Amino acid sequence: MRILHTMLRVGDLDKSLYFYTEVLGMKLLRRRDYPEGKFTLAFVGYGDEKHDTVIELTHNWDTDRYDLGNGFGHIAIEVEDVYAAVERIRTKGGKIIREAGPMMHGKTVLAFVEDPDGYKIELLSPQRED
Repeated sequence: MRILHTMLRVGDLDKSLYFYTEVLGMKLLRRRDYPEGKFTLAFVGYGDEKHDTVIELTHNWDTDRYDLGNGFGHIAIEVEDVYAAVERIRTKGGKIIREAGPMMHGKTVLAFVEDPDGYKIELLSPQRED
């Protein structure tokens, strides 16, 4: 297993992309709009996603600002089989907050679990090229 990315909700995607790419020197690795869900995902980092942990910037089109308390989203962990991982976590007493299955408005298989403090952890199948 490995950590894939950390997700942050952002109010102004252009300002955030400028900060992460121009100010911090990261590269925009990929960006995709999800019109049906009214959100955009942009992934930035210093290296490619196959070898490095990156940051996912999530821009919900109808939200232009977040309080710091709800700006943090989740930590993502790659697992070989999301369905099997959910069952393994469940049998060990872990709290499943989103069952394994395809993401809404997409095809990626994912699930969410919650740690004892309420932090969300996303479980993802190995990333494939679309």
